[in-house]
Amino acid sequence: MLAYILRRLMLVVPTLFGIMVVNFFIIQAAPGGPVEQMLAQIQGTAISATERFSGSSSGGETVNRGSSDSSGGAYRGARGMPRELIERIEKMYGFDKPMHERFFLMMGNYLTFDFGESFFRNKRVVDLVIEKMPVSISLGLWTTLLIYLVSIPLGIAKAVRDGSRFDVSTSTALIVLNAIPGFLFALLLVVLFAGGSYFKWFPLRGLVSDDWSTLGLVDKVLDYFWHMALPIGAMVIGGFATLTFLTKNSFLEEIHKQYVLTARAKGLVERRVLYGHVFRNAMLIVIAGFPAAFIGVLFTGSLLIEVIFSLDGIGLLGFEAALNRDYPIMFGTLFFFGLIGLVMGILGDLMYTLVDPRIDFEARG
Repeated sequence: MLAYILRRLMLVVPTLFGIMVVNFFIIQAAPGGPVEQMLAQIQGTAISATERFSGSSSGGETVNRGSSDSSGGAYRGARGMPRELIERIEKMYGFDKPMHERFFLMMGNYLTFDFGESFFRNKRVVDLVIEKMPVSISLGLWTTLLIYLVSIPLGIAKAVRDGSRFDVSTSTALIVLNAIPGFLFALLLVVLFAGGSYFKWFPLRGLVSDDWSTLGLVDKVLDYFWHMALPIGAMVIGGFATLTFLTKNSFLEEIHKQYVLTARAKGLVERRVLYGHVFRNAMLIVIAGFPAAFIGVLFTGSLLIEVIFSLDGIGLLGFEAALNRDYPIMFGTLFFFGLIGLVMGILGDLMYTLVDPRIDFEARG
């Protein structure tokens, strides 16, 4: 197993390099960029991330960023502006160097975990990620744990009662819940319980209250969960259907195998058969997928939830960076998330061996 882990770790470097190469050149080739953003700010035609998200403009004509002037290769938003100013802006953002040189310079800095400084926030990328990470980790961790705590018992109950009224009714409810996006549940919860139209039982904004630092330990914990109740609830409601059906189908497949019939023939009670024999095999794919599920919720599933509940996390940071063409944040978070995703893939394989020691990756082939 050690040799397999070492091989996987050695593959992390070329895989991560390939991810960065593809994304770097795609993003660089896309219309717009930090130079165009700065030119738009100088001319007063820039649009903030919030305004873009809502579809409204702050006024004035927007600059067509990213296209080059057919007459002289200049930025379209730079017409009538001194060439010396444009060259200073290009040098400030490192665009006075060729694209390939910028890429290898960036990757060289990343080897020492130097992700640079944000173009428009005047903060180091590492500091921004650390600052926003608690919100995203809170959403991802609690949501994933609750989804597993709900889905596994429910899936087992559905498998044991396959075809019953309970199974049919819960399947219908799960299909309906799975068809509704999580952000719609979030809006519904805001309307019902956050002062939208009915009750104001939960806060609408932030991870904790403004006076959180003055509270005692128990009050701090209660205040934290008070703020997280609606966001996590919205994500759990919209996310546990798939895992429930996966658990049910895994159990059904194992229940009809010969070793289960043999265990029952020996006189073992049904609970011992289910949780002593079936559970380990049926839960292999479910439990081993926990790292990937956590990463999916952490980095991709919480963007709209963060926007709706004004939670300043990684999802919102990446969204604003993409709109503002803040390349250091875009590439820094991509590198960081890519590295975590690859490491989590290795941890997922280790989870297989922990759940079922009979699995041996070294014996393949």
